[in-house]
Amino acid sequence: MSNRQEPPSGAAIVVPSIKTWAGFLLMCLGMFMAILDIQVVATSLPAIQQALAISQDAMSWVQTAYLIAEVVAIPLTGLLTRVLTLRWLVAAAVALFTLASIGCATSGGFAVLLAFRVVQGFAGGVLIPAVFTAVFLLFPLRLHAVATTIGGVVAVLAPTVGPVVGGWITETWSWPWLFLINVIPGLIVISVTPFLLPRQNTDFAELTKLDSGSLVLLAAALASLEIGLKQAPHHGWLSPTCTVLLAGSAVGLGIFVHRSLSGEHPVVRLVTLRRRSFAAGCALSFCLGVGLFGSVYLMPVFLAFVRRHDAFEIGTIMLVTGIAQLIAAPVAAILESRIGARALTGAGFALFALGLGLSAFQPRTADFDEMFWPQIVRGVAIMFCLLPPTRIALGALPESEVADASGLFNLMRNLGGAIGIALIDTILYGRVAMYAEDFRVRLLAGDISAAKAIGLDPALLANRPPGPPDAAAVAFVRPMVEKASLALCVNEAWAMLACVAIAGVLLVPFARDRPDAKGS
Repeated sequence: MSNRQEPPSGAAIVVPSIKTWAGFLLMCLGMFMAILDIQVVATSLPAIQQALAISQDAMSWVQTAYLIAEVVAIPLTGLLTRVLTLRWLVAAAVALFTLASIGCATSGGFAVLLAFRVVQGFAGGVLIPAVFTAVFLLFPLRLHAVATTIGGVVAVLAPTVGPVVGGWITETWSWPWLFLINVIPGLIVISVTPFLLPRQNTDFAELTKLDSGSLVLLAAALASLEIGLKQAPHHGWLSPTCTVLLAGSAVGLGIFVHRSLSGEHPVVRLVTLRRRSFAAGCALSFCLGVGLFGSVYLMPVFLAFVRRHDAFEIGTIMLVTGIAQLIAAPVAAILESRIGARALTGAGFALFALGLGLSAFQPRTADFDEMFWPQIVRGVAIMFCLLPPTRIALGALPESEVADASGLFNLMRNLGGAIGIALIDTILYGRVAMYAEDFRVRLLAGDISAAKAIGLDPALLANRPPGPPDAAAVAFVRPMVEKASLALCVNEAWAMLACVAIAGVLLVPFARDRPDAKGS
């Protein structure tokens, strides 16, 4: 795995070999494929819907099925690593992901596509925590910042460039290429990575000790949580369906935690949460997930439905965030070694809150120029919020705990994203009608400020004939009211995300730069 050089002092310095670095970079490529797949498919759902004649209500399950399988797979990474070892886990996950991608591309109907999306999601979910596990298993302490930076850049860059890639593929080629682009990178990772990563002994006996009841509980509880979060904004958080799903998820997770803490061979080793810095790191990961996934979701909503941009235009506007992340990544690694992980995390979440808060005041006409600086601030902040907390959470753990801990750490970020998007949708679906009604009342009363707010020429309002507006006037004004109302709701959602980032700042004092072996 590495070579050792003896410095004059006599202390051995571990130097990872080129093979180790190459294997790690190929692991990052596999993770990039999995994360990018979510975004490119989301961009091109209308094309898939039309090609396969899928109903509007069922279409969202193409994404939901992937995300549910991904969330179920993430906490199982530790178990699968112990069984297969890191190199064979990566090879198996990428092989499964590649085969499922081919299956998606050749699907002739909705049911087949959905089945392959589940397989894709499960395989992709394993790859994300596997990369961050590799950081702490393959590299010495002094290189953790560099390796974490590489993995972090890949993890946050994929959602940013996804809309550009998806939009370009949809406009240039046909929808199956959204999946077929995974084949060549997948084959490279499958054929090369096992020969680059360290050789370890597999332990299939671990499967005979598996608590199958806990595994079923975990899968059912996480699936119920994801479905409940998806349904809540549309049907109401207290609707019978959502109440059953969310309550069932809470009960299932409670029983799972009890069995995991008391069992001799738990599916997921939750005891690591007793370490204060790891628990704080997970909480910070959750807050980052809310803001990261929420911002990547909100910008396309505004740009598509208010500004009427297509997928490719949206992607080019959002590239600003990705460029800022690339520039900030090495800066974050350097600053962490000089000012400490905890201080940099606090500064990062404060900056993130500022970047999110700036977007809460964007006008209805906001476009590239108005979004430029908030994106720059958020792009820089995201790297400060991702890299140091990863070190805080995982940096001082024993090797035997890293794989399970990485799964939990990444699971918290994904759950944060799911809950954040559910809260955003709750604001959008719940508040837009209220704003629209307010505009309607004010316009009928002849309020000039309301006309200006929706982009209507005030002279048209002042000169309209008395009495109720005719059908033509309503048809002309309604789209303006809908866009202005949605823009106000989007601003409220940005403000909510900023509040979550501020909560991240308040969590920082509970973390430690260098947690001890016992934790406290």
